[in-house]
Amino acid sequence: MTLPPIREWWPELSVEGRVDALDHAPHLGEIAREEIRAITGAVVGMKETLSDEDLDYARADAAAQVDDESPEE
Repeated sequence: MTLPPIREWWPELSVEGRVDALDHAPHLGEIAREEIRAITGAVVGMKETLSDEDLDYARADAAAQVDDESPEE
């Protein structure tokens, strides 16, 4: 099965789901797969992988969140 577009599910993933996705990249960990299934209704298999574009999107979003949550000096 094809992984749904990342912009459909990434914003809805929990922090744990996002960490799981990035830790197992380019594959998806079990937590991320389960959350994507719940969000999109898609069947997400163990062999699904994130494209380079998807990884760039996910990493940029994660970095932006860290920057937003960092205490200002």
